[in-house]
Amino acid sequence: MAVNRSSLVSQIAQRASLTKVQADAALSAFQDVLIESMKNGESVKVTGLMSVERVHRAARTGRNPHSKQIIQIPARDGVKITPGSTLKKAVAK
Repeated sequence: MAVNRSSLVSQIAQRASLTKVQADAALSAFQDVLIESMKNGESVKVTGLMSVERVHRAARTGRNPHSKQIIQIPARDGVKITPGSTLKKAVAK
């Protein structure tokens, strides 16, 4: 089962003794900071949870799997998310 935004906000509010409005504002603020940092090329590290960084992907050739046609894939920036040690341990159990 996936956790959607509203259930995440509810759980944060309950665990942090906040109202749902306050929890939603905190989640929105985290999202805004993360997006702004990625736009500026900065990485975001939350110790134990994850690190998020902007990476450059070079231009390359690829193949359309349906038509087998060779295509040119342009260079672009992407996002790399690396799990932290606490998250890795929780998933490994």
